[in-house]
Amino acid sequence: METEVIKQKNKIHPLKFILWVAIGSIIMMFAGLTSAYIVKRNQAGWVSYDLPVAFWWSTAVILLSSFTVYLAKKAFVERAMKKYRQLMLVTMALGVLFMTLQYIGFNAFWKSGMTLQANVAYSFLYVIVGLHALHVLGGVIALIIMSLMAYSKKTRIYSTVPVDLMSTYWHFVDILWIYLLIFFVLIK
Repeated sequence: METEVIKQKNKIHPLKFILWVAIGSIIMMFAGLTSAYIVKRNQAGWVSYDLPVAFWWSTAVILLSSFTVYLAKKAFVERAMKKYRQLMLVTMALGVLFMTLQYIGFNAFWKSGMTLQANVAYSFLYVIVGLHALHVLGGVIALIIMSLMAYSKKTRIYSTVPVDLMSTYWHFVDILWIYLLIFFVLIK
C-alpha cells in the first residue's frame, strides 16, 4: 500500500506533462529560428540595428510580471485569495503592458524604415519577436480566464495545478524573452 502512495506521488500530472512537451516544442522552434538567423546574417546585404528603448522597458516589465505571478502562486497556496486575485490582475496588466511596449518598439522600427520588406534581417526580427508576443498573448488569455475563475462566485476549486501551469508557462515566456533579447543584442 505504501509503495502505491509513493508511486502516485512520483507521477507527473498529465497537464503538467503536456505543458512541458509544449515548452520543449516551443524551445525547438525558437532554437531553429535563431539558428537560421545566425546562418542568414552571413549573407550579403544583412544589416545591423539597435533595439528600441521600448524593448528594454518591456524586459523590466516582464521580469516584474514573473515576480508577481510567483507571489500570486504563493498567495494561492497560502489560501490568501484576495491577494491572489489582485496579483493575478497585476500580472495580467503587466503582460498587456509588455505587449504594448513591444508594439511601441516595432512601431519605432517601422517609422525608421525597418519594415518587413526592407531587409531580411528585419523580417527575422519581426517573425521571432512576433511569435514570442503571440505566446505572451496566450499567457495573458490564460491569466484572464484564471482571474475570472478566481472572482467567480460559482467556482471554488483549490487545486494548485492550474496555478502551477500558469506560473510555469509565464516564467517560461519570461526566460524566453531574456534569451531573445540577449541573442539580438549579441548577434545583430
